[in-house]
Amino acid sequence: METSEAVADFKVKVVALISGGIDSPVATYLVGQRPDIKIIPIYFDSYPLLDNTERMKAIRCCQRLGKILDFKEMYILPHSQTLMEIVENCWRKMTCIICRRMMLRVAEKFARQLGAEALVTGESLGQVASQTLPNIYAVEEAIKIPVLRPLIGLDKEEAVSVAKRIGTYVDSTLPSSRCESAPKHPSTEAKLERLMEEESQLDVEKLIARSLNGQRRISLLNETST
Repeated sequence: METSEAVADFKVKVVALISGGIDSPVATYLVGQRPDIKIIPIYFDSYPLLDNTERMKAIRCCQRLGKILDFKEMYILPHSQTLMEIVENCWRKMTCIICRRMMLRVAEKFARQLGAEALVTGESLGQVASQTLPNIYAVEEAIKIPVLRPLIGLDKEEAVSVAKRIGTYVDSTLPSSRCESAPKHPSTEAKLERLMEEESQLDVEKLIARSLNGQRRISLLNETST
């Protein structure tokens, strides 16, 4: 068998965490353009802590990506109740880090259910509090599945350039509300011991199960859920 035919017959499934922003659709494109990769996009829905515009932006970005990368559906997982419990029970400075750790835990279990072997995220080193090197380590410590971060060494303008080229930039930059749970002064160097202490206030497995049980599959052809 020719090498190209072998690649076409073998697809590694990866779960891409898509938000309504610029970076995650670009990261998904950079990984998904490989012929040996099959993308499964997911969106964590924090409505009403974020307005419906964010979900709409994520769906529209996935519609554009789907035409390029050949996928026809995405999954939406509820996240608002998890986020509210984090806000109510954990140290506010660590809200974003704990939120991210919970997203990755859910994404990992979701990936295992679908036979996916890695996650794709849009982190770019040092851009915001959750993307400092100590915090990236602290977030990834929560899971065992590999995380692919194709933007890790890119600056913002490089990501914007790709977004414009693939057609996701306009949708990603539509105005929307800021997450109401984000602290004014988030921790930029989260200590793992303190994170675990804060997370002990949560029923982590219950929150994961609730998100997975509430998942919806969205057709990107007609935007209907099943």
